[in-house]
Amino acid sequence: MKMRLSFPSSFNCAGVFHDQHGDKCSQHELEVQRTPCSPWSSGNMNKTHPQRNGDVATFGSTETFSGKRGCCHPCGARCHPCGARPGCTQRHLCISALALLVLAAAVASAVAALALLPRAPVNRLCTAPNNRTGFLCDDRVTCVPASWVCDRVSNCKNGEDEQEQLCGDLPHSLPGYLVFYCSNPRSWVYADQRCNGMNDCGDCSDESWSSAACPPCGQEWWSCISVHFEFCSCIPRRLCRDGIQHCLGWSDEFLCPA
Repeated sequence: MKMRLSFPSSFNCAGVFHDQHGDKCSQHELEVQRTPCSPWSSGNMNKTHPQRNGDVATFGSTETFSGKRGCCHPCGARCHPCGARPGCTQRHLCISALALLVLAAAVASAVAALALLPRAPVNRLCTAPNNRTGFLCDDRVTCVPASWVCDRVSNCKNGEDEQEQLCGDLPHSLPGYLVFYCSNPRSWVYADQRCNGMNDCGDCSDESWSSAACPPCGQEWWSCISVHFEFCSCIPRRLCRDGIQHCLGWSDEFLCPA
């Protein structure tokens, strides 16, 4: 047997209540069985003593009760009568915090993935003073001669000319434009040492070899076959007429203008 309880006007919770069988109750009514009704939890709840009038009970005086079995509980036996769930706020905060952590982890993973992507190589080829092949520093202004790269002296402001990535496995770690390979493939010189008048390869391949493609001796040089190891097909004019043979045939002493 069920009784229909009518709540006073002061009990004005919005929403529709449901009993344990799924039957809907109105805002101001609550259906109960003969067993004592109880609120959604073990907390106390005010009710009034019903004055039996048929199967409708009205409420007069008020007392507090709590029970272990419920017949009809607001919002499906899990919420406060007005729809507020205990612990809902804490649970929502936990869910929000978890979502933020997941989002932060995703962003961090994306940033890490971008960092691992291969970067386009920076073109650092430049022309150093005296028309020498050079290495461009990060400031995009300073041009370091090729032979100054990986010489254990930081010539760029940020030391990029001495970085391990650049100098870790010479000459293979160097950009191709900084290296000239001699006729002996096991020998190499820096690109700005090619065609500088000096025998840097040891066999003059950096000066007279076809791969070197050196221009004729410049104005400050005298063309001849050098008798000294340090020169190849040109000697500096400052050595002319110094009383010492530098050219095969002594042309540096008899023909070279003073």
